Amino acid sequence: MASEQHPLDRLDVSPRVLKRAQYEALAFFIRPPYVEVRNYSYPDPENHSYRIGIADGLPINCTCPADVEYARACKHRVGLAIRSKVLDMAIEAAVAADGGTANNHVDSGAGTDDGGETESAPADCACHPGDRLPCWPCVDAGRKSLPVDAGDDEA
Repeated sequence: MASEQHPLDRLDVSPRVLKRAQYEALAFFIRPPYVEVRNYSYPDPENHSYRIGIADGLPINCTCPADVEYARACKHRVGLAIRSKVLDMAIEAAVAADGGTANNHVDSGAGTDDGGETESAPADCACHPGDRLPCWPCVDAGRKSLPVDAGDDEA
């Protein structure tokens, strides 16, 4: 069972990393059983994309070089911890992918046949064709919803 304490309070974080986690352009993509993070503060964000593992409601590891080299939490893990809506959605999606149910999924009511894709994507949309889950900006704005059956298509 996850602790009642905020995830940020459970991480060992330096003040510098906390600041960077707040101001850098981090985008999160929920991909059970992990969360992909991409840093758009760099001119080549495709080379700054990493996977964050979650356990007990806490971002526990990241594939970035800083998280591997240093004992304290990296800016990607901290960035996920301070964005509680994203972390909660990732936890719910992982539960659904493991065969449980996610009762608090966001439902936009859009009712499209293509998984919520629209003809012209808003400027903040980071959805990619073929992704099983929509990007966080679309979920947060209510344009798209997380499927309750995320992960059911894998055997």
